[in-house]
Amino acid sequence: MEFGQTLRPGRLVVRYKRFLADVEMDDGRLLTVHCPNSGSMLGCKEPGSPVLVSLADNPKRKYGHTLEMVRVGTTWVGINTARTNGLVAEAISSGMVAELAGIETIRPEVKVSDKSRLDFLLTRGEEQIYVEVKNCSLALDRAAMFPDAVTVRGAKHLDELLTLRRQGYRAVVFFCVQREDVDYFSPAGHIDPGYAIALREVAAQGVEVLAYGAVLSQEAITVARKLPVRLG
Repeated sequence: MEFGQTLRPGRLVVRYKRFLADVEMDDGRLLTVHCPNSGSMLGCKEPGSPVLVSLADNPKRKYGHTLEMVRVGTTWVGINTARTNGLVAEAISSGMVAELAGIETIRPEVKVSDKSRLDFLLTRGEEQIYVEVKNCSLALDRAAMFPDAVTVRGAKHLDELLTLRRQGYRAVVFFCVQREDVDYFSPAGHIDPGYAIALREVAAQGVEVLAYGAVLSQEAITVARKLPVRLG
């Protein structure tokens, strides 16, 4: 996924109100930018951290800049969750995801119950595959982890996937890891033990758990490698 621009560097002053952050740009400007991440951003919001921001095409936007990445240690971390589904769809379409090779159609935002939607319905011939995508920005000791805060919604999505699997469909939860300093994926049981248990339980009953890592730069983000999954 190319940005169509070179992201602009700065340093994080503070992230607040969930969707806003103040950033001191390298040219000295202090900007309030949109922060498109509803999670806690645990480990990715330290004041003074190097950041990269994009400039929106729409001049009428209240906040013209968007926080895209935060530097953690030696790696950039993609925190813009609005890009995650597009990254995964691009990876599936290109054949990068071996488990989902040969997909013919990708339908986004599929209603699966009265109160719930999943990110994708994929088709390959007569086969239907339901996919829920999660952005992963947290890491600990070389392990990519999800979630970074307790997620009732995430657990609900696992229930929906399990229901679909029991109905005979393929059901996949796909963790898109937007950082390069990790070797494998594992659920963050120390943060949300309920989610970790639920993930293990649905996996044991046929819901597929995939994790793929992305490579990040100032010009693009690309899903580039499969990560081992350790459910514990």
